[in-house]
Amino acid sequence: MLLSVLTALMLWVGQLLGGTQGLTIALVFAVVANIGSLWFSDKLVLRMYGAQPIAESDAPGLHRTVRELTQLAQVPMPALYVIQSNSPNAFATGRSPSHAAVAVTTGIVRLLHETELRGVIAHELAHVKNRDTLTSAVAATLAGAIMWVASMARWGLMFGSVGRDDREDEGGGLFGLLAMMIFAPMAAVLIQMAISRSREFAADAAAARTTGDPFALASALEKLTYAAERVPMGAQPQTAHLFIVNPLTGGSVARLFSTHPPAEERIRRLRAREY
Repeated sequence: MLLSVLTALMLWVGQLLGGTQGLTIALVFAVVANIGSLWFSDKLVLRMYGAQPIAESDAPGLHRTVRELTQLAQVPMPALYVIQSNSPNAFATGRSPSHAAVAVTTGIVRLLHETELRGVIAHELAHVKNRDTLTSAVAATLAGAIMWVASMARWGLMFGSVGRDDREDEGGGLFGLLAMMIFAPMAAVLIQMAISRSREFAADAAAARTTGDPFALASALEKLTYAAERVPMGAQPQTAHLFIVNPLTGGSVARLFSTHPPAEERIRRLRAREY
């Protein structure tokens, strides 16, 4: 359903930009984007953040922790990556449990106690087991594509290359383009929010059951939320929902449109053992 909704948005954008011809181009682009997001989104995200593989000889403790948790969670051992960033965070990606990767920043390794880091890794493995990684990666890829097309339309309007009178009948005209630039990215973000918020609670609960220590994950979330606000990560908005805590900063209004549920509520549920 996610692929269908985001593809429909892309087709709408294409029709507004170029009528029938634009619709055809958007259809081809949507097919390519869907296939690409299914098979290559994990590699694109890892490359985007400069993630490098972690050899077991370089981090034997981390490998041991992940291997123990994969046995408890009954998932294959994922590939491990490190991101050189002082901002503490982590994410999982991959199209299936057998093609998964978990990336951690250098900041999170330095900040968290071993039991807290276990909770974070268990959270990410829960995303892998539930195949949230595929859904999130597809959403990130297509939402990014929609935002890119909307940005092209905005620049096109500025320089007068789209939205002219001779395209009004076929492509929707100026008002259609303006509506597209406003509502297409908003719709893509809202879809990401709906998916990410519900899956974060589920992953927290699964991590608590896997480790048997919900308080360790609650403590980790407290530290990560506090640190991430003070040392924000240069993350792309369309991939922010992949991380365990929001890597972007913002005020109270921005939190309303955050891809993550409130950290306070996640922590409360863990400490109340609501799972």
